[in-house]
Amino acid sequence: MLPKLQFVPRKSSERGQADHGWLKTFHTFSFASYQSSEHNQYGSLRVINEDRVSPRTGFGTHPHREFEIFSYIVSGELEHKDSLSNTEILKRGHVQMTSTGTGISHSEKTHGKHPVHFLQIWATPKSRGLQPKYYTRYFGDEEKRRGFVKVVAPAWSEGADLRRDGNEVESKGNLGSEVFDTPAPVQGDLTLYATIIPPGSPEREVKLLGSKGYVHLIQTSGYNAGEAAGGDIRISEVGQPGEQLALREGDGAYLKVTSGDGAVLKVENVGDTEVELLVFDLD
Repeated sequence: MLPKLQFVPRKSSERGQADHGWLKTFHTFSFASYQSSEHNQYGSLRVINEDRVSPRTGFGTHPHREFEIFSYIVSGELEHKDSLSNTEILKRGHVQMTSTGTGISHSEKTHGKHPVHFLQIWATPKSRGLQPKYYTRYFGDEEKRRGFVKVVAPAWSEGADLRRDGNEVESKGNLGSEVFDTPAPVQGDLTLYATIIPPGSPEREVKLLGSKGYVHLIQTSGYNAGEAAGGDIRISEVGQPGEQLALREGDGAYLKVTSGDGAVLKVENVGDTEVELLVFDLD
């Protein structure tokens, strides 16, 4: 059987990066002063910034339009405020989605005495001129340790929930304890899966239905501007053991799906530490 997946590595050390003192950031795609014609956009995926923001600092109020912008919180707490009157403290496990549409202003700042580590992700919408919307979801670590969790999905997909806070399945009285079972809706051809794989765990599989994909292994063991280190995974296509790619923390990979009926991605933790990764299914 011919392979349905092709892999192109995106090394952590080759990402754009900047240390502004208050902000340490990596850019997978062209952003701010980092510009690369080879890494500008992939499908609807336009930005993956892995940010670490110092306490009592952050991104002041600024405008956006015609982008789907979401934040995946890794550690610390992020305070969000916007021109739609949303004010929220986001913690580990939260996914916050802003569909900027015709225009919105917001600020994102560290809350509390610890730095916040989060991924800022932008996608292009399928339609322009939409009304701005705001959504939050929460997905716990134990849920992600059990397998791949769909945390973002197209707003028109089956099971999509367009309520601000989704379909709440458990609440213990505060935002950090809420658990939701529906992905955040995005106005684009993008589905995002998240998983946490402890060492020694069985391999994980996820079906990709789009024509392309992207894998990002989050830099959870600490800031590292050099060669990738920390957690260690191997990705391959189910049924194609010869097509493999090794990734360390901060590394990513472009995926090209060469079959019209999709392909199944296999992920193995081959290191001695827990890893957290994101898989984008794109068109």
